[in-house]
Amino acid sequence: MEKVVKSEDEWRAQLPPEAFKVLRKHGTERAGTHEDFPKEPGTYVCAGCGQPVFDQAAKFDSGTGWPSFYQPVDGTDGEAVGESVDKSWFMTRTEVHCNRCDGHLGHVFPDGPQPTGLRYCINGVALAFEPDD
Repeated sequence: MEKVVKSEDEWRAQLPPEAFKVLRKHGTERAGTHEDFPKEPGTYVCAGCGQPVFDQAAKFDSGTGWPSFYQPVDGTDGEAVGESVDKSWFMTRTEVHCNRCDGHLGHVFPDGPQPTGLRYCINGVALAFEPDD
C-alpha cells in the first residue's frame, strides 16, 4: 500500500474543518451529530484518502451515536486500519487509524457482537460511503 503523505496545510485545504479536526488532530465528533449512513451494500472509505476501511455488512447499531463495525474490510488482522495506544482523556484506549494516510478514525473496544466481539466506534465525518455497483 502506498502511503499518502501531505503537509498540514495541504490536509487543511482538502478537508472540511470538522473532518480535519478528527482525521488530522485526533478529535471526536459529538455522538449522534453525523447523519446516518445508507443501508444499501457498499464500502466505507477513509474521508482523507479514499482507502476502503469498513464494509456495510460489518456495520451494526451499537446505540452509541457513532457508526460501529465489528471488523475492518480485511478482518481484524488486516492492513486497512492500524491501531495505537491512546492515553488521552485520563484513560487508555485503542485508537484506530487509516494505514494509508494515518488519519484518525476512532477507537476499538472489546464489547462488540460476534463473530469478533469487537466494536470499532468510528467518527462518521472520517468516512465516506461508496455503494456497490
